[in-house]
Amino acid sequence: MTFRFFSTLAAAALALPALIGVALAEETARPAGVVELFTSQGCSSCPPADALLAELAARDDIVALAYHVDYWDYLGWRDTLGSPENTARQHGYGKSFGIRSVYTPQAVINGRIHVNGSSRAKVWDAVEDLKGSGDGLAVGLTITRAGESVVIDAEAAKGEAKKAHLVVVYFEPTQPVTIERGENAGRTVTYWNAVSDIQTAGMWHGKAARFELPASEVSKKGGCAVLLQSVSKDGLPGPILGAAIIRNPGS
Repeated sequence: MTFRFFSTLAAAALALPALIGVALAEETARPAGVVELFTSQGCSSCPPADALLAELAARDDIVALAYHVDYWDYLGWRDTLGSPENTARQHGYGKSFGIRSVYTPQAVINGRIHVNGSSRAKVWDAVEDLKGSGDGLAVGLTITRAGESVVIDAEAAKGEAKKAHLVVVYFEPTQPVTIERGENAGRTVTYWNAVSDIQTAGMWHGKAARFELPASEVSKKGGCAVLLQSVSKDGLPGPILGAAIIRNPGS
């Protein structure tokens, strides 16, 4: 999406009627990349990745999302932020990448490659490599408020026209969780941008387009990310072409 996404999108969020009203910030640069972390409160290897995700979520140039999966719940602790939908998204990526099994912590960068989510070097190198190779976020998005709507404007594709879904990923406010059982028993971990819902809001056909979301829905959550993502004929997630994020105050 366009601007230093976080700053402009955060400004858009602040303009929502249920939030503090302020003018939108000027558009700057689009994000460097999207980092989707698949994690679990029941995974002993995940806290370092959760800490790295928190660092990325605080940046202005990264769209960072944490998808808590549910397949480690059998170890004795039910992830309070986990869902089968998050697990299904990870398995979809696994099929897209042609890997035999998924794992935690797994970080998917721009919907194109996956790396160990606890490795700062691997995550950041992946973001930079994709950006340098032309597989970064090539389609700009801007977000503004118009009355009771959040308006998303997508640029036209540069070069050959493509198709993509407009995917809206809602996430919870930042929150600490004390884990009482399982591999991380006794630890309190603060989780950022934990995904609570994923919705497809429309289709983009390679031309400049406008989409609307109800401002009231956006204001209910900690915020949301908007992803312009290619999807296969089988419904599997593919490359992310553009992204932006809205944070609600205090999230």
